Amino acid sequence: MQVLRPITANDFAALKQIAVESGHGFTSLPVDDNLLQEKIERAERSFAKDINKPQDETYLFVLEDSKTGDVIGTTAIEAAVGMSVPLYHYHQGKTVHHSPTLNVYNTVDILSMCNDYTGCSEICTLFLREQNRKGLTGRFLSRSRFLFMAQHSERFADTIIAEMRGVSDEDGHSPFWQWLQEHFFSIEFPQADHLVGLGDKVFISELMPKYPIYANLLSKKAQAVIGKVHEKTKPALKLLEKEGFEHRGYVDLFDAGPTVEAKLGNIRSVRESQVCPISIGELAHINEQSSDTLAICNQGVNDFRATFTKHAHYNHAKHTLIVSQEVADALKLKQGDAARFFRL
Repeated sequence: MQVLRPITANDFAALKQIAVESGHGFTSLPVDDNLLQEKIERAERSFAKDINKPQDETYLFVLEDSKTGDVIGTTAIEAAVGMSVPLYHYHQGKTVHHSPTLNVYNTVDILSMCNDYTGCSEICTLFLREQNRKGLTGRFLSRSRFLFMAQHSERFADTIIAEMRGVSDEDGHSPFWQWLQEHFFSIEFPQADHLVGLGDKVFISELMPKYPIYANLLSKKAQAVIGKVHEKTKPALKLLEKEGFEHRGYVDLFDAGPTVEAKLGNIRSVRESQVCPISIGELAHINEQSSDTLAICNQGVNDFRATFTKHAHYNHAKHTLIVSQEVADALKLKQGDAARFFRL
């Protein structure tokens, strides 16, 4: 069984290995011992807080194989981004150059730097180790965050965003960044990417062009990747689009990958999730071939647990979720405790 839980100090080695495996472009997990340790400590403080509105918290989870104890993936939620360190994006817009005298009318795409998502919540740091990318595990890891957010909605903003990894090659070089590097930054994309991962964003405001960029002045390769995702990110984007996330013209400063957004209450998994008491019992009559796979969580914060299983059945008539003893134990639930679930 695979169980999602809050990260702890004991997970440092596993988190570092995931950071190594995640590779270029995964800025939220740089391979830096001090920063990874800080992320774990910040997450532990966030889960321990008693709060009723989003502040500067990070909720970092790990997905654990309960049989082996191995950490096979991670994911996170930032409660309110841009509050301590500015969050920058480019917004895609248009400007018109019109001369009635010359009978000329040209529409030009522009990119304007902004901080429009300040204060929003962000789902981030989604990574599943390659050997475990099968079945419903990836889908669960992505959607499990919404169980936590639905259960503890007071801890999050009304608007939820997700920054999607943009196009780059095997060495981590971005076609979009190459143009910016040539004209403004004079540093390689992996170095800039690493600095952002370390939280050092001062150079952005110091070196980034202050005025809107005319997209048609970029190289053809740079123009072609604006708003496009990395090949390995396409499945994650499709999952979020099914949840109701939309791209509204905001892209990353470095690789021009899209940022997608949704209102918390409109997210499919949040909207469709239910809370009801559990009944621990026999499920021998359940046909696993035809029964639904359910994603289920307890109602805790610091002791939050979530899993997915066919060993559960929702009794509509009694508004009760019947689960096996194994599932109840994994979620730290007792007879009559309440659980939240949705169909995976």
